[in-house]
Amino acid sequence: MTGAQIKEKLHSGERVYGTHIVSLMNPLAAAIATGLELDFAFFCTEHMPIDRTETAMMCQFYKAHGISPIVRVPDPNPTAISMATDAGAEGIVVPYVETLDEVQRIVAAVKHRPIKGKLRDEVIAGRESYSPKLERFLEEFNKDQYVIIGVESVAAIENLDTLIKGTGVDGVFLGPHDITTSMGIPEEYDNPLFVDAVLDVIRRCRAQQIGVGLHFKLLQLQDDILQRLLDAGMNWILNGSDVTILRDTMNAQLGQIRHMAGDVPYGAAKDLSAERTDKTCIE
Repeated sequence: MTGAQIKEKLHSGERVYGTHIVSLMNPLAAAIATGLELDFAFFCTEHMPIDRTETAMMCQFYKAHGISPIVRVPDPNPTAISMATDAGAEGIVVPYVETLDEVQRIVAAVKHRPIKGKLRDEVIAGRESYSPKLERFLEEFNKDQYVIIGVESVAAIENLDTLIKGTGVDGVFLGPHDITTSMGIPEEYDNPLFVDAVLDVIRRCRAQQIGVGLHFKLLQLQDDILQRLLDAGMNWILNGSDVTILRDTMNAQLGQIRHMAGDVPYGAAKDLSAERTDKTCIE
């Protein structure tokens, strides 16, 4: 799926599906992954130790196989955003966005490229405008680029309408770990306060025709909670990560084989999926 198609679906409310790709530098694993039914592949340069070369290789590889590459940059810095788009990222996710000024600079860095410097700053400030010819060029040049902002705090939720209304944002990334921490209920993902806050964000995004998704191993949510999120209009489906899904599936299958072989009762083997085995952001 192209970036233009992803962008259109985010706004229309159609769902797009993907996962966080962590097993980056194994070309055989990447080749196998292109056989997955992914609309997009998500790469994180905020929390994961990925350099520019690795980012570019994976963006180009997945894009060549019809899977739109999305890169989460470390912060709203326009230089970091430019490095990701130059690497081949179509979607840009910027974490922990809370102000309109941040959004304006993020959108300009993605959708006004290659314009930089004083001209871009003057346009952002509303003191200058591009010529019609340049407007047409920028629209065509950046047709596959889309912007997803991270709404990951109480302050961002409270300021949501300002961040998304008419700003050029295409989607909203909800970070459950950071949101629950900001709310003072860390990792209480079934807490009604958290669920209601997420539902509110989803509804407000869809009212503005903005895509919205929650980064989580979605099937580990209670069924009724996941169904409520989908019914509310969640349409950017970012489900877990390749390595955590592999771990959980492998554990389940090996446990079943052990049971069939009579080695241990089914479910008696250590359930690593139920433990928090690291502090990296791979969900």
